[in-house]
Amino acid sequence: MTRVLIADDHKFIRQALRSCLDKEQDMEVIGEATDGEQAVRLSAQLSPDVIIMDIEMPVLNGLEATRQIRKVSPDTIILVLTIHDDREYILHILEAGAAGYLTKKAMGKEIACAIRAVTSGESILSEDIMKQLLTYAFRYPTQPLVLDHGEKLTAREIQVLELVAKGASNKAIAQTLNLSLNTVKKYLMGIFDKLQASSRTSAVINAQRAGLISMDLGDQRSSTH
Repeated sequence: MTRVLIADDHKFIRQALRSCLDKEQDMEVIGEATDGEQAVRLSAQLSPDVIIMDIEMPVLNGLEATRQIRKVSPDTIILVLTIHDDREYILHILEAGAAGYLTKKAMGKEIACAIRAVTSGESILSEDIMKQLLTYAFRYPTQPLVLDHGEKLTAREIQVLELVAKGASNKAIAQTLNLSLNTVKKYLMGIFDKLQASSRTSAVINAQRAGLISMDLGDQRSSTH
C-alpha cells in the first residue's frame, strides 16, 4: 500500500486527486496540505511514501517545501503536479529534489501510474524532456559539481547512468546490461550517493555538470576504475 499526501491550495484539485486515488487498491491518501509549510509539517509527522506537490502555494511555495521535505523526510518521494511546463521551471523543481514531474493536464490513471513508476525507481520524464533539461543544465551550470577521486563513478555505473539519461526503466537497464533488478538498484543507490542526488533525474543533471556524461549521452569523460 502506497501512502500518499496531497499538497495543493486548491480544494477542487485535492478532492479530484483523492477521488482518483481512492479508486486504486494499492494506494491510500493519508493527508492533505493546503500550503507548503503544512506539507513539510505533515511529511515529518506522517512519513508518506509519496507527496503530490503543487508549486504555487501560500506561506511556503512547493520548491522550498520540497527542499525542506528532502531534509525532514528523505525517504519520501515527491511527485510535482503543476501548471508550468517550461524546461527552466522543470529543472529547478527537479534540482530541489522532486523525483517526477506532471502538469495538471494529467489526471486519473496517469497520476496513479506515475506514482507506481516513481515508487519503483522509474523515471516518468520522456527522453525528449530529459535531453532538454541536460541542454539547459549544460548552458547554465549554476552549481558545477566537483567529485573527489574516491567518489568517481565506475565504468559500470557510468553505463547505468547513461541508460537512465535515455529514459530506460530499471527492467530495461537490467536486460541491456545483463544484470538483475536488485543489482541495478544497488548501482543506482551508489550513483545517488556519489553524485549527491536524491532522484534519477538529479543524478543525471549532476553527472552532466560534473563532466561524467556528454550532451549526446554516449561519451564517457571521467576517469573510471
